[in-house]
Amino acid sequence: MDYGARAKENFQSGYSCAQAVFLACTEDMGLDTETRARLASSFGGGMGRMRQVCGAVSAIVLLAGLLYADTDIPTHERKQAHYARVQELAHRFQSAHGSYLCRDLLAGVETTPGGAPEARTAQYYAKRPCAGLCESAAALFDAYVQENPPENA
Repeated sequence: MDYGARAKENFQSGYSCAQAVFLACTEDMGLDTETRARLASSFGGGMGRMRQVCGAVSAIVLLAGLLYADTDIPTHERKQAHYARVQELAHRFQSAHGSYLCRDLLAGVETTPGGAPEARTAQYYAKRPCAGLCESAAALFDAYVQENPPENA
């Protein structure tokens, strides 16, 4: 499956950036759509539209936990290794897009002030790079998994 194209399609259908990526990359993991959408719902708009870490990046971090993290209390070394994985994923996104912060990625894009989400109109989609960022994040994560198969796969 083309996770990038699916993430872009999800975003363009109305899901948040985080939901779009998380839903695309977890279709075959046995979790129902409602649960998957809820898990990622708070991370859209850079964490509840606070413009912090891009929701698409938050989604790949959630995915890293789902696929690679310990299920028991991790040792210091395993926690360190997992954090290094998360940092590598964020760095790859940052290298491709200049930042992993929502406010930086939307610099120059006129948005409405405040914490309320904007209406999803044709103008909304035309003025922001979010659909492409979702596509990129999902494709980046898919490539990472191909390079680093999970031990439990």
